[in-house]
Amino acid sequence: MTRSLDPSSVELATRLGVQAGVGVVTAVEQLSPTIRSITLSGVSALAGVPGNDVMLEVMNEGRPARRRYSVRSVDVDRDELTLWIAVGHNGPGARLALNTTVGTELDVVGPRGKIPLDPMADWHLFVGDSSSLGAFYRMAESIEEPGRAIFIVETDHPDDALTPTLPEGIGATGIFVNKHNEAGNATALMHGLAAFAFPQDEGHAYLFGEFSTNKAIRTALLDRGLSDEQISFKAFWRAGSANADHGEPKKD
Repeated sequence: MTRSLDPSSVELATRLGVQAGVGVVTAVEQLSPTIRSITLSGVSALAGVPGNDVMLEVMNEGRPARRRYSVRSVDVDRDELTLWIAVGHNGPGARLALNTTVGTELDVVGPRGKIPLDPMADWHLFVGDSSSLGAFYRMAESIEEPGRAIFIVETDHPDDALTPTLPEGIGATGIFVNKHNEAGNATALMHGLAAFAFPQDEGHAYLFGEFSTNKAIRTALLDRGLSDEQISFKAFWRAGSANADHGEPKKD
């Protein structure tokens, strides 16, 4: 029998118009040097659609806070959702993921997020860092055939270049670049973007990851002919500053 929800989780879910539940950790796996997989049971209904995320309660300097993580996959039959959490830094979410073991109970609030897959796009361009892989791959696995997915991803370590299993009718291109030493520098991703020629049909770009890097990539995509409506932008973190207690970086 799982414990009761923290009242603050109930209040938050009510205020946001979403749901809250206690997820029980059923599996933990270190997938790569900086990516850790956490599977939770009892909360699959909070996963939303591909591109959505959930909020986990974490401890930050001795007080409760929230961190948001994109859902990597959902198993409705087992009532489980899986998260891929970046652990290559010393943040409260990373510490939670590293210290979590099977049987741990975590407050979960969701679904959150406003960036679903564009159903009208013929090709989908996913650009970001390794913290974005969970979101990118769940979205790509939901593309209707025929379709195309292009991934341009900056990784901390070569072994972070994990790959998805896509439907047979989905063409895939993966460009993985080594992380630039300076956080928030878009140079590496710019090189990856320059190596890719856009297909002729209509496309949509999804920019997830570091705030300043994504802003630079957005400008480059506009310069190459994409419109504002063809670009979705979501900052997961911001170089030089910690995320706020609600789990998001500063936007100004």
